[in-house]
Amino acid sequence: MRRYVIKRVAQALGVLWAAYTVSFLVLDYLPGDPVSAMAGAGADSGQVDPAQLAALRHQYGFDKPVLLQYAEHLGRAVRGDFGDSVSSGRPVTSSVADALPQTLQLTGAALLLAVVLGGGVALLATYTASRWLRQLLLSLPPLGVSVPTFWVGLLLVEVFSFRVKVFPAFGNDGLRGLVLPAVTLAIPTGALVAQVLAKSLLTALDQAYVETARAKGAGRARIHLRHALRNASLPALTVVGLLAGQLVAGSVVVETVFSRDGLGRVTAAAVTAQDIPLVQGVVVFGALIFVSANLIVDLVYPVLDPRIVVHSGRKVSPA
Repeated sequence: MRRYVIKRVAQALGVLWAAYTVSFLVLDYLPGDPVSAMAGAGADSGQVDPAQLAALRHQYGFDKPVLLQYAEHLGRAVRGDFGDSVSSGRPVTSSVADALPQTLQLTGAALLLAVVLGGGVALLATYTASRWLRQLLLSLPPLGVSVPTFWVGLLLVEVFSFRVKVFPAFGNDGLRGLVLPAVTLAIPTGALVAQVLAKSLLTALDQAYVETARAKGAGRARIHLRHALRNASLPALTVVGLLAGQLVAGSVVVETVFSRDGLGRVTAAAVTAQDIPLVQGVVVFGALIFVSANLIVDLVYPVLDPRIVVHSGRKVSPA
């Protein structure tokens, strides 16, 4: 078990390094000049005193070779120091920490809704004896996946904010202001959970151990919830671990649509301003959530299915 955990942690660190490196290279090769933008000159650095631009480039290290910049920034990032934001001058960690609570609140609520709604649709679709209801429920997940998130958000605002006037359209107005953004973010996530769980449940219900349970007199509800669900939940759990990190990325669109303060809006503004240190800080944080969620999922697997044995860093199920 120790060897397996060490291997997974090493892989997680590799993902974090790759995320930092890719974001650095992409931002470095983008057209434009962040220092000129910060000085108020936009893309035309000739409108600002060249000495002022040179001083700013030296202050932020942009006058050094790219490889040297990368090595210095990576060395500081390993210690948790991502430098100062080019656009605001504040430490990157402070900017991320200030925006973090609102984003975690949104993504946490969205993930909870996605699991509850997606799991509920999958369980009802595979449990009901009504053929038309089953087909109707199984047709909902593909629809939820295919609908663009921004379109769902605008539709919810139009209906529940401007017509019915139940929830606010914009801002961070407590619990009421969280409902529409969380539902918007949860719909595609819950649809994926429902797709995977429904397919796994249908497969599990055809297994021999289910027939054995029926022969012993177990009821439909007991078979569905205790026998089939436990084995069918493993693929869905994997999807939830993957989607936990993607929800942070999805918050960029949702927070922009609903004008919410959070990492999404911070990221959008940082990319527009080519604020390399701030973008890298947000990217590494998103990657950290992703790898942490997947590591937790891998460690929970043996709890849900004792047949899974961790051996030499691999999960194997004995025949």
